[in-house]
Amino acid sequence: MTTTSSSALILVVDDTPANLTIMVETLIDEGYEVTTAISGERALKQISYELPELILLDIQMPGMDGFETCKKLKENPETKDIPVIFMTAMADSESIVKGFTLGAVDYITKPFQVTEVLARVKTHINLQYLRKNLEHTIVKKTHELDQILNELKKFQVKLIQSEKMSALGELIAGIAHELNNPIGSIYSNTNHLEIYIKNIIHHLSLYQKYYPHPVSEIIEDAEKMDLDFIIHDLPNMVTSMKAASERITILSTSLRTFSRIELNNKKKVTFHIHKSINSTLLILNHRLKANQYRLRIKVVKNYGYIPHIECFPGQLGQVFMNLISNAIDAINELSHQKEFSQLKV
Repeated sequence: MTTTSSSALILVVDDTPANLTIMVETLIDEGYEVTTAISGERALKQISYELPELILLDIQMPGMDGFETCKKLKENPETKDIPVIFMTAMADSESIVKGFTLGAVDYITKPFQVTEVLARVKTHINLQYLRKNLEHTIVKKTHELDQILNELKKFQVKLIQSEKMSALGELIAGIAHELNNPIGSIYSNTNHLEIYIKNIIHHLSLYQKYYPHPVSEIIEDAEKMDLDFIIHDLPNMVTSMKAASERITILSTSLRTFSRIELNNKKKVTFHIHKSINSTLLILNHRLKANQYRLRIKVVKNYGYIPHIECFPGQLGQVFMNLISNAIDAINELSHQKEFSQLKV
């Protein structure tokens, strides 16, 4: 998604030409793209041709008023996520609460205050882009990871049934390569997400600083959603996501180490066997955990000092894979009555 918030398309719906003129000129001067409608019926028809990023909707209009228009927007799966800001001269609590209940995200009072309009528009445009980008990233990467997981499961069954360990290195190399791009993209996006969240939180703090006395309904809504907790917890969520992606990166590195895709296995190279053992253990970690069919296996590493040696890393990794896999199989057969078993390396 390369569109910037400054070029966002905004639909302004108002039956008063003077109000439309003021709003259109204000938004265009800020670099927004603006389209207009003079009634709720025309707005719904117009949206069917092109979806805006934000809708500024007048409440009092002949025919279909703003409340009914907003209700129909939220009932439509294609438009339900478009943020709606009501424009109204009615400052009574009942109208404001009704607007929020129907799904509006904010409201602007008439006569318009340019600074207030631009502040509210910018806030919700930024939030909308953040939501869209995050949803797009999550859906795309989840789909990619699901595909990789399915491939892993299929190949795991194939490997269990076959003793052709020579194919394992190529398989893991391919999986590691497939993991690299989505993992790198996720990690990169979490960095951008962290920046976006910081900017939005900063923007909200400025909003609270220069508009310190919002109406009680906004205060109640903030308390209802526990806004302070969300602002505090969002950075923690991003940190957790980054830690998880780093963990997957470590696994991907171990897969590449095992497969030795960067080395020519037809030639001997200087290599440390502890690195190969650790990579093998990480790859087989799922077989060490307890489930309904087996108990947990505890790995005890008693590594002595071994210098780097000249060897074929790929073939050596296959040897360790065979040895540790056979040891796990033997332990599983003998450990049904024990609380847990140990595998010493």
